[in-house]
Amino acid sequence: MIHSGKTTSKPMLVDTHAHLELDPLFGRCEQVVANAVSAGIVAIVTVGIDLEDVERALNVAERFPHVYACVGFHPHNAKEAAAAGLSQMEIYAKHPKVVGYGEIGLDFFRNHSPRDIQIRIFEEQLSLAKNLGKPVVIHLRDAYREGLEILERSAPYPAGGVIHCFSGTQADADRAVALGFHISIPGTVTYKKNDALRSIAQKCPKERILLETDCPFLSPEPLRGKDNEPANIVYTAKKVAEVLGIPYESVCELTTTNARHFFGLAVDASLSKQ
Repeated sequence: MIHSGKTTSKPMLVDTHAHLELDPLFGRCEQVVANAVSAGIVAIVTVGIDLEDVERALNVAERFPHVYACVGFHPHNAKEAAAAGLSQMEIYAKHPKVVGYGEIGLDFFRNHSPRDIQIRIFEEQLSLAKNLGKPVVIHLRDAYREGLEILERSAPYPAGGVIHCFSGTQADADRAVALGFHISIPGTVTYKKNDALRSIAQKCPKERILLETDCPFLSPEPLRGKDNEPANIVYTAKKVAEVLGIPYESVCELTTTNARHFFGLAVDASLSKQ
């Protein structure tokens, strides 16, 4: 919007965990990214989950200057991460647009890979990430006890870490924060029955809060049941502002600063111009 020849800026947001490389978003990336820019999103981190998926994530990151990537074997794909696979992932992790290693971890809800393999590959990738100097992006589902024990044994994490799409307990959050980790809040914080996540967001140290969509999954209210995309992180930010009792603009500034520092992002403020 233009007033007296001057431009104003929307509050800036960062989607710290998206999957632009997955269908249905990959085929319409141009529009999805344009929607995000219009909504005030100044950076998006798209997260690869296996070798083929990482190739697409890097392709997207190369096409858009404000899209970055994370790479790693998701626990669902741990059974594919033989030695050769990890070696190739290490090569991908050195790409200049890669800002983190993940999402890695444990998923004992789906068990698409055997649990013993998930644990071994998780531990190997934690070591790899630390050797690369990359922050770690952690996926835990129905496995917080086991996952946090591994993270505590493998500590410290000089480049930091984040529990993405947090779904654990307050005690789990406290343990993660004690490790120096961030807590990433997805659109599920808007769900009517998710008082637990709202309480965790309220009690989390403000400098440790990140926001994400995990798109195309987990659309926030009032868009549940539809494909998610980075532009929808606005709904998550507004709910977090309500929970924290601070203005929306303050949540945007807070979480964007946190994301910039955590991932080392070069945020282009001109993208927020209306």
